[in-house]
Amino acid sequence: MISTQQRLSPAQYQAEFGRPKAPHLLVDVRTSGEFREGHIPGAVNIDLQRIAQRLDEIPRDKPVVLYCRSGSRSATAANLLARAGYEQVYDLGGIIAWRAQGLPVR
Repeated sequence: MISTQQRLSPAQYQAEFGRPKAPHLLVDVRTSGEFREGHIPGAVNIDLQRIAQRLDEIPRDKPVVLYCRSGSRSATAANLLARAGYEQVYDLGGIIAWRAQGLPVR
C-alpha cells in the first residue's frame, strides 16, 4: 500500500470535496474548545492529542481531510495517519486561511 499526503488550499478543497455527496471525512484536529468557537461545516472534532487513540473512528476507505488553526497540527496529524497506513490523506492547513477567503464557519 502506498500512502499519499497532499496539501489542499481552501479553493482546492471546495473544488474537490465541496460538491454534495463527495465522499470524505473532514477532521478538525484542534481542541474541543477551539472547535466550539467555530469550525468548518461538516467537520468532526478529533483533537490531535487523541487522534492516535481514535483511529477506529477514521475510515480507511475514503479520503480524510485534516485542518487546525494555522496548519501545524494538521500536518502532524497527516503524518500520523500516513504512518498508520491511511492511503488518502489531505492537509487543508488552518482555519485562519479558510476564514480569510470568506468561506463559511459554523
